[in-house]
Amino acid sequence: MDQLLAMRAFTRVVESGSFTRAADSLNMPIATLSKLVKSLETHLETRLLHRTTRRVVTTLEGTEYYEKALRVLIDIEDIDTSFRASCCTPKGHLRIDVGGSTARDVLIPLLPDFMQRYPDIRIDLGVADRPVDLIGGNVDCVIRGGPLDDSTLIARRIGEAERVTCASPDYLKRHGIPAYPQELRNGHRLVSYLSPVTGRAFPFGFRENGEALDISVPHYLGVNESNAHLAAAVAGLGIIQTFGYAARSSLRTGALVEILHEWRPADYPFHVVYPQNRHLTHRLRAFITWLGDVFPTALKG
Repeated sequence: MDQLLAMRAFTRVVESGSFTRAADSLNMPIATLSKLVKSLETHLETRLLHRTTRRVVTTLEGTEYYEKALRVLIDIEDIDTSFRASCCTPKGHLRIDVGGSTARDVLIPLLPDFMQRYPDIRIDLGVADRPVDLIGGNVDCVIRGGPLDDSTLIARRIGEAERVTCASPDYLKRHGIPAYPQELRNGHRLVSYLSPVTGRAFPFGFRENGEALDISVPHYLGVNESNAHLAAAVAGLGIIQTFGYAARSSLRTGALVEILHEWRPADYPFHVVYPQNRHLTHRLRAFITWLGDVFPTALKG
């Protein structure tokens, strides 16, 4: 038995909760992975996993072994990385997840620089506003805006984005230009961004005399994808609040007009996030460092 490979197979099964997903992430046949885990249990003379038709869970011994094995694997990766970093360029496969407008307007325009610097790194880019399961989905990192609630994740702040309130000239001609945030309650049509998780509309946020002010009004239209959200405003369907980088082009061409500028809300934080139990590979470390260098300026534009 290749004990190190068996340890990697076992920890990936625990992290993904599935032999199938673990085998896919390690690019090995499921029969091979299953044999490795079984051999490890035989070697240790203890059962590590309870297998059912629906899921895989660790035994008490399996949980203890996972925690200790993970520390060993992280130490080995750190040793390898410290030697590779001094003599080798990062290489391999990165899986990154990012929201729609952030991908279109910020990350993708920057990627030629990263891929020129690191030509041996291949990237799979998942683009969706809906949150992704980093462990089960075998994703190396995600780029997301807003507060972070999951304590099992490690997050590095990579910048802040301005938020703007805007509408099309046609809409403003038909409905008038609101002079202050509370006027949004007076018959204006709001196009709200809906949470992809809860389906609830995010309130329109403003600042008044240095204090945060949220305006919650029943929306005329709700959209749960950032690019479609912007398109609805350009089509004259109503007023939106979105990130400055997403609206930048439309504001420049006059397709949208910013309103309520004096009440702009506080800037919105963005983070790159990855699991705390996932060792930081040389290629992921290079990507995170690069993001920290280029993203703050690109978000502000």
